[in-house]
Amino acid sequence: MTTQVTQEDIYESLKSVFDPEIPVNVVDLGLIYDVQVTEGDVYVQMTLTFPGCGMGPYIAQQAEWAISEMDGVEDVQVEMVFDPPWSPDLITEDGKKLLGID
Repeated sequence: MTTQVTQEDIYESLKSVFDPEIPVNVVDLGLIYDVQVTEGDVYVQMTLTFPGCGMGPYIAQQAEWAISEMDGVEDVQVEMVFDPPWSPDLITEDGKKLLGID
């Protein structure tokens, strides 16, 4: 029996991925723009806090690894995009609390 992975499962897994320079996961930072799951194939569209972030490849790799370890995942594609640009407005309420932003 094959486990069906859901979009919610993917978001939960991505909460284990952090920008090493910011102590908040990529989901609560608002870096995840889109998640699509089709029969075990996962597509994630994400961004960085700024386009020149040297940690971008590292963060994308961590996201890919976190997802690929999940039961029911066959293939993972992580696409890095910069349009629309990230802004602090995208940080979730949980992320704001972690950062001490009210």
